Amino acid sequence: MMAINAIQFQKGLSLAAFLKEYGSEEQCETAFIKARWPHGFVCPCGHTTAYEFRRQGRRYWQCGACRHQTSLRSGTVMEHGHLPLTKWFLAIYLITQSKTNIAALALMRQLGISWKAAWLLKHKLMAAMAQREADRPLEGDIRVDDAYLGGERTGGGPGRGSTNKVAFVAAVEMREGVRNECVSIRSPAFRSRP
Repeated sequence: MMAINAIQFQKGLSLAAFLKEYGSEEQCETAFIKARWPHGFVCPCGHTTAYEFRRQGRRYWQCGACRHQTSLRSGTVMEHGHLPLTKWFLAIYLITQSKTNIAALALMRQLGISWKAAWLLKHKLMAAMAQREADRPLEGDIRVDDAYLGGERTGGGPGRGSTNKVAFVAAVEMREGVRNECVSIRSPAFRSRP
C-alpha cells in the first residue's frame, strides 16, 4: 500500500466556508484592509494619520502629513482592475485550490466574466504569485516531482516523449507546525522542447 501524501490531505477551505467568509464586497474589503495594513493604515511616506473617504463607491485614505491619496487597491495587482473584490477573491481561491490548474474558460464560467477578463485576471494573479516567491528560496524538507502538461491534441505520440507535451517541475517546502501543510510552492518552470 502506498503512503498517504501529506500535501494532498492538507486541511483546506471548502467553497461553502470561503463564500461564508468572503461572499460580500464588505467582507472582502475588511479582509483586504486587515491583510494590507494589519496595524492600521500606513502611507507610503510612513505616516499613519489619515482621513478616510469614498469616491465613486471606492474607499480612499488621505495622509494627514503629505496629503497623498491611496486607495485599497493602489500598488496591488488589482490597482487598474474594475472587477469587484468578490470576483478577485473568488479567482484567487479557485486558482490556488485547483490541483491541475484552472483554465481561463473555466474561470470565465465560475466568475461570470468575459474570457479575455478571465485570462488577464488569471495571468496577473499567477505573475504576482511567481514574483512573491522569487526571493524566497526553498529550504529544509523539500518534495520535488516532475510532470508533463498537454497531450490533448492528437498525433503527438504516447507517454513522456510526446511532442505535444511540455515538461515542468514543481517543488514544495514542508514545515512542521500545528498542521503539516504546504507553505511555499514554487511556480512551475515551463520549458518548451526544441
